[in-house]
Amino acid sequence: MTDYKDKKIVITGGTHGMGFATAKLFTDLGASVIITGHNEQRIKTAQEQLGARALAIRSDASSLADIEQLATAVATHFGKIDLLHINAGYSILELFSQVTAASYDKTFDINTKGAFFTARQLSPLINSHGAIVFTTSIANNSGYAGMGAYAGAKAAVTAFMRVLAAELAPAGIRVNAVSPGFISTPTMGVYGATQAELAAFEALGNTITPLKRHGHMEEVAAAVKFLGFEATFTTAAELTVDGGLSHRLTLPQ
Repeated sequence: MTDYKDKKIVITGGTHGMGFATAKLFTDLGASVIITGHNEQRIKTAQEQLGARALAIRSDASSLADIEQLATAVATHFGKIDLLHINAGYSILELFSQVTAASYDKTFDINTKGAFFTARQLSPLINSHGAIVFTTSIANNSGYAGMGAYAGAKAAVTAFMRVLAAELAPAGIRVNAVSPGFISTPTMGVYGATQAELAAFEALGNTITPLKRHGHMEEVAAAVKFLGFEATFTTAAELTVDGGLSHRLTLPQ
């Protein structure tokens, strides 16, 4: 059984939602955690709730300068780390005909470029036999209307996750991804949606997911913990946490 008291973990996008649930899981186990976010109030609240084992830092996942500063802060505060969980993300429901150059760029800057360069800057700080866990999405290979840019951005993460797994294998560093489906979070993973849209989104998830419910944030956190520390012979894998949705199960009648 893993002793987490000496473990050092970095979680981007860790001030709310699945990232915060993951940070809380690890701090409750005794690990030390650095989390990032860009909303000052969320950063303050997360710091208060997680306590002394956590350090909440303002960092914009789309800013290469911020990513460089994050790497410096991690090196100063932790030295080496055991797990890098690249979770910061952004999605907005837009039909193909509605996507603008600005919304496309924002989606790819945060989800794809941010993830790539966070791994690029922080991977030298990972201990041998440490791990990287990306957050992707079942939207990667599902034709959900309104998620074209987001699906493309996350699919790119899955692609370079596997390349990075190959390149870091000689150092003993494992690289995997957790791929959530419909998960109960305050925003349902969609920014700017109205309450009516969120309610419709929730109803859709409960209907089409084979297990007939949404996942819990803590279930995603448990998957990150598994990939980060327990799945010691697993690399280049994408673990779905989606109640069977992406596997297109045919239920008995």
